[in-house]
Amino acid sequence: MKLYLKGEKCYKPSCPIEKRGPNPPGQHGPNARRKPIGYGEQLREKQRVKRIYNLLETQFRNYFEKASQQKGVTGENLLALLERRLDNVIFRLGFAMSRRQARQFVRHGHVSVNGRKVDIPSFQVRIGDEVAVRDKSLTNAHIQNAFQTSGGRGRPTWLEIVNADKLVGRVIAQPRRDEIDQNINEQLIVELYSK
Repeated sequence: MKLYLKGEKCYKPSCPIEKRGPNPPGQHGPNARRKPIGYGEQLREKQRVKRIYNLLETQFRNYFEKASQQKGVTGENLLALLERRLDNVIFRLGFAMSRRQARQFVRHGHVSVNGRKVDIPSFQVRIGDEVAVRDKSLTNAHIQNAFQTSGGRGRPTWLEIVNADKLVGRVIAQPRRDEIDQNINEQLIVELYSK
């Protein structure tokens, strides 16, 4: 009689590994990992958007409250508010490689809006605002590297580069829903908060 190690296939018709098939191990088998529906799907979408924009729950809730008080579609208003955050604008202009890096640049005082230093990442930019890297920070290797490599990422049409040498950009319009390249279903978030 041959002894088999635990988990080793025994090559008999009654082998439990063969019987199980493609299902994961465990007592629930094929029902263990189903795609979430309803509340779970809504919650997952909200958590995903919070992670994309690096927000805490209270901050995200406040943005939703502002968006629901504005005229228009609440989900689109929410995304427009999130896109107009200063750290996101720095990322979209190509002055940073990621939103986290953009947040750090703003926090460390490398950015100015309309000629004034702003070190608050959640600062809401408006149409006509000029966002620039401060003169002291123009030689920063991280900022220069990010700007040179961001060319392939693309820039939304609501932002324009005014002066590429001095790293100055301008907000020329409100962000529209079709310009937000993230695959976000904002309706699920609205449904979650509307309960």
